[in-house]
Amino acid sequence: MRELVNALPPEGAGSYTLKRRLAPEKLGRYRLFLVLTLGFCLLLVDGFLLYGPAAGLTATVFAWYALFLAWCGWGILERRSSRVLLLANLFLALTMALGSNWYFRYWNLLACAVLLPVQIMAGAASRPWWDPWMLWERCGLLLRGLFGNLWAPFAALVPGKRSDEANKRTLTVVLGLCGALVLVSVLLPVLISADALFAASTVQLQRCIRMLHFSDVFQRLFWALVFTPFVFGLLYALAHPKLLCPPEEKKVPQADALGFVLALAAVDVLYLAFLAVQSAGLFGGPEYVEGLGVSYADWARSGFFQMVGVTVVNLSLTLAALNLSRRERRDWTVLRGLCALLVGESLILLVSAAWKMTLYVSAYGLSFKRCMTYWGMGMMALFLLLGLWKAKEPDFRYCKWAFPLALAGWLAINCVPVDYLVAKNQVDRYLSGESAAVSVQYLAYSLSFDTLSQLDRLDGGKPVAHYDGNGNGETLAELLERRRNSAQAQCRNWRSWSLSACLAAGRR
Repeated sequence: MRELVNALPPEGAGSYTLKRRLAPEKLGRYRLFLVLTLGFCLLLVDGFLLYGPAAGLTATVFAWYALFLAWCGWGILERRSSRVLLLANLFLALTMALGSNWYFRYWNLLACAVLLPVQIMAGAASRPWWDPWMLWERCGLLLRGLFGNLWAPFAALVPGKRSDEANKRTLTVVLGLCGALVLVSVLLPVLISADALFAASTVQLQRCIRMLHFSDVFQRLFWALVFTPFVFGLLYALAHPKLLCPPEEKKVPQADALGFVLALAAVDVLYLAFLAVQSAGLFGGPEYVEGLGVSYADWARSGFFQMVGVTVVNLSLTLAALNLSRRERRDWTVLRGLCALLVGESLILLVSAAWKMTLYVSAYGLSFKRCMTYWGMGMMALFLLLGLWKAKEPDFRYCKWAFPLALAGWLAINCVPVDYLVAKNQVDRYLSGESAAVSVQYLAYSLSFDTLSQLDRLDGGKPVAHYDGNGNGETLAELLERRRNSAQAQCRNWRSWSLSACLAAGRR
């Protein structure tokens, strides 16, 4: 990594402080990066913050990595985990410009918000990527980088040999000018609306402002100037990660295994009783269920979300018992057996939930939530299998396998055209007579533009009320035309553009 500052000698083991003055011979380079940082912040405000997660976010993430690598060099990518996270973040950002499903867009935004700090803070972190506590550590490093180096951009604007008093005076002038601009921009519209004579006297100024859209430009520039010191300070910290003291080997508090044995034994017995009732319903058929006074349809569509939640609790209990118990006496052996039994019961619960979900889908068809539930149950089954191996091999590092598996699973589901498959299933069921209705409003408005190609297979001349019972008199063709107009409007702006909307707008 490039040396951007002078460093003082170490003050203690594994740590050092930095002078709050940049090297004078490199001020030109610092100022260039300051301008580039301001340009990035303008893109951040204009491309993402004002338009949400779409193509603007894609451009912002790619621009961030270009600026980040220019500052820190390619040495940050020496580790394989860092390269994998870089590709994952770029792929998640690219999905914003490819798809138009807002569920995936916001979930991918959340994923980027977690994975990006994990990746960029790798050089300063002491904990490995598979340690669950590394999230807390890297979050602290991110906050320290954002708020601990706000002096850096101002040090780049003034000569390095100036006195501290002169630097403080320059900073005061800059802050004063910023405050003046803010106050004038706020008070001028108020005074114009408060006095007709003042409004008439400034009519030319108002016309010029409206013509140049100065207020909109000023808003973007203002927020970009606000963000620049934080981003510049973060890049400064990333280019010069502070040497952290080697982490002390802290012993994880261990508890007597007997307490976990009693808790696990009670839970295992409870699930055995529950599974016995579930098996009777699954294999007994509608006659057995309805003979107990329960509607088979109500029984089939209830419980799968709860079962998925229960398996999460069971997995957490298993990992806590295996990691926090003392490995001594026969209690430890019994505990491992009970953990394996609990994981096995959880897998059976997942199979039961998947079976009930399949019964429900066969009656009502696919939806986005049902597809994601299938994916979630599949991922949970893989995590439980890892937990089963953990019970067999207590020294097995669970998170070292679970984290990459979760990331790979999420990237994989992003490659599946879920909305298209849902629309195809619903339309196929309606056209074959298996379903008496299809929810056009749900497919057209709640999901992405990928559903429009399947809705074209329906009779566009029929009113929408014919399909969902809640139509307002317009025909399906009119509804689809309005959706395509919306897609075309999104494609006109590069910030909201997406390949999904572009393809939908082209099908007319």
